[in-house]
Amino acid sequence: MFMYNGREIKVGKSWRDDNGVRHPRNWNIWSAEEKEVVGIVEIEIKEETPPDSRLYRWSRNSDGTINKKPKDLVKLKESLTENVKTTQGSSLSQTDWTIVRKVDTGTEVPVNIQTWRDAIRTRATEMEVAIEGAADLDAIAELFVKHTGNEDGTITKTGILYDWPELEEEE
Repeated sequence: MFMYNGREIKVGKSWRDDNGVRHPRNWNIWSAEEKEVVGIVEIEIKEETPPDSRLYRWSRNSDGTINKKPKDLVKLKESLTENVKTTQGSSLSQTDWTIVRKVDTGTEVPVNIQTWRDAIRTRATEMEVAIEGAADLDAIAELFVKHTGNEDGTITKTGILYDWPELEEEE
């Protein structure tokens, strides 16, 4: 960021100095000495890393700092639980036809599909219990799945939220 007498000047935009002189929009190609002569100072911005938007509402200030406000824990828990229920329903609906076929014709549900459907329900319950048991935003943050690379090249997976079982192929 560049400043002139306490005000920001933008790269690619012309600007007026205190004497009324309009400087061209390509002023940024000037050497450091030329900028110093007219009073332009470069300010290095150390931008903060934005917080997790699943947990915070935030905005960035012109100096790179962050304003953040934590989301309401009760509403966040309700929203996460609703997302789990929606995903569970959507996942199960992919194989609902096997249940209808069993009722309609007596054809058994393939074992791999029934196993997967049971695992989806179990995992959804585990997620809902974990969400309900989270005491604060930090505890919620720990529920999200994270993959961390280890020095030996392996990956460690932590967290439970949205880590759904995969449907195995029928043998």
